Amino acid sequence: MGTSLPFAGPATAKPNSDNPDSGRGRVVGDRRRRPAWIWGGLGTVMVSAVAFSWVVMAASDRAEVLVVARDVPAGKVIGREDLRTVRAAVERGVIPLDRRTEVVGHRARLPLPAGALVAPGMVGGRAAYPPVGMSQVTIGMEAGAGPSNLARGDRVALLPGPDQGAPSGPPDSGEGEVEAPGPDPDPVAGTVTGVREPASTGDAREVRVLVETPAVRRAVSLDRPRVVVLPAVGREMP
Repeated sequence: MGTSLPFAGPATAKPNSDNPDSGRGRVVGDRRRRPAWIWGGLGTVMVSAVAFSWVVMAASDRAEVLVVARDVPAGKVIGREDLRTVRAAVERGVIPLDRRTEVVGHRARLPLPAGALVAPGMVGGRAAYPPVGMSQVTIGMEAGAGPSNLARGDRVALLPGPDQGAPSGPPDSGEGEVEAPGPDPDPVAGTVTGVREPASTGDAREVRVLVETPAVRRAVSLDRPRVVVLPAVGREMP
């Protein structure tokens, strides 16, 4: 009888212990890592898509709108040279470039400062200035009676001059009674709408002030008025 050989069974591949990435070990590892790569890639794509959509939406909300190129007084007919355009966010309160015909050839209803975005209420068929309940007065401001940098838009108080309210008779004359000084008029609050420099040295500056209509008489009765700039907000008065 011959010597029998032991049955070894079917041959199988064994992973190389010296190389952990060979054989089945590498296949299993790749399968385990693949979902992480897939989800990471999908996350990057989603973030990029959201960012791109946001950029597109932000860009689509901007358009050419009308801006006042130079100061335009109330009542003036607005021309093309009075306007320019800027790219800005489109809102209901501004007029886009494609509606320029609604502005050119129409009168400014209010004083339009350079750089202001043009809104529908600023223009119309007729000048609506001064607004209802308000009036514009003009005073002469002597040197030293107000700040040298007074500008349009400043909120101011008009005060009586240094000599207003002084006794009318000569003091210590001994002839009759001297009339006692009367109380100083109340200050008048308003907003500066324009300043014109004097034509020659020593002349008063012309200051236009928008005041409440009931205060007009008091404002124009001020002799050599002084001008004080007030805080832009609030109702403080000296």
